[in-house]
Amino acid sequence: MRDVRVVLIGGTSNTGKSTVAEAVAERLGFEHRSTDGLARHPGRPWRTPEHEVPPHVAEHYGTLTTDELIASVLAHYERLWPRIEELITDRAEDGEPGLVLEGSALWPEWVARLTVPCTAAVWLTADDTVVRDRVRAAGCYEQASEGERLLMDRFLARTVRYQALMADAAEARGLDRIDVGGRTVAELADAVLAATAAQASPGR
Repeated sequence: MRDVRVVLIGGTSNTGKSTVAEAVAERLGFEHRSTDGLARHPGRPWRTPEHEVPPHVAEHYGTLTTDELIASVLAHYERLWPRIEELITDRAEDGEPGLVLEGSALWPEWVARLTVPCTAAVWLTADDTVVRDRVRAAGCYEQASEGERLLMDRFLARTVRYQALMADAAEARGLDRIDVGGRTVAELADAVLAATAAQASPGR
């Protein structure tokens, strides 16, 4: 692999970014972080044994249209981008531990403008049915109430729309995308490492 200090893995929710990033970080001996840890946008709107859906999250998904949800999350990511860029710049320097940074906030247009050396980027994509099935499994959709299903459906609509916009943005700029297609985590980690090793600039 060429002298890469920072590996960026973008993609919409439920494409397996975190799992793949952990595998890549372990292979490289790098730290793994998520952009979600820098600042939270209303998260996934379904209950888990450890987590109830906060009222503001339920209101967010229950009242906004898909277009409004997209506008809201993109505005959040744009506000967050200076902090992400600063983190990438710091970690690309010699002497700093290597970093695998993953998250939906890695919007292709902004990554493509990076001039930070030793940085590579890929975006994971998945078929819409894969994303839907993962969201519904995570939220126990079949056992959920009608109101809970509505929130999951709104989240899913935003997630699928976001992926379509993200894929278009990546393709327009000639950036590397990897379809998760039925591949194992090890196979996806291999694909990420192969793509990043061949890049001369982030994503290309």
